Amino acid sequence: MTAQVRARLVVDKMYNNDPFSQWLGIERLEDGPGISRLRMIVRSEMLNGFKIGHGGITYSLADSALAFASNSHGIQSVSIETSISHVAPIQEGDVLETEVKELNLTNRTGLYSITVFNQDKKAVAFFKGTVFRTGKEWNLS
Repeated sequence: MTAQVRARLVVDKMYNNDPFSQWLGIERLEDGPGISRLRMIVRSEMLNGFKIGHGGITYSLADSALAFASNSHGIQSVSIETSISHVAPIQEGDVLETEVKELNLTNRTGLYSITVFNQDKKAVAFFKGTVFRTGKEWNLS
């Protein structure tokens, strides 16, 4: 099995068992080893009291991208540290996308940088995540 096929199968399995990512309306644009390009539309129920997107929305989108990208190598991985900087507000109707950069990958950890963009390709959030790689392979049967 190629690395690309394995990545797609792992992310298929994860996404199909992830009701929260499905509730967000996440669309997978690209899966690959260390890669996860996602898209979603900001809905009215995702707004806060200021009528802008709740910070948890961009955080959750980036966190899903982290999960998919870090597990796509076929080894079960879980986040151990994450942080986000919100650099621009998001509005209802905005179309958000992720760009993942795998900064470092070892047998035990992975370090990722995820940028969340809006439909104008303007960065709205910068997310950093570290994962622990359990050593347990994904069962794809």
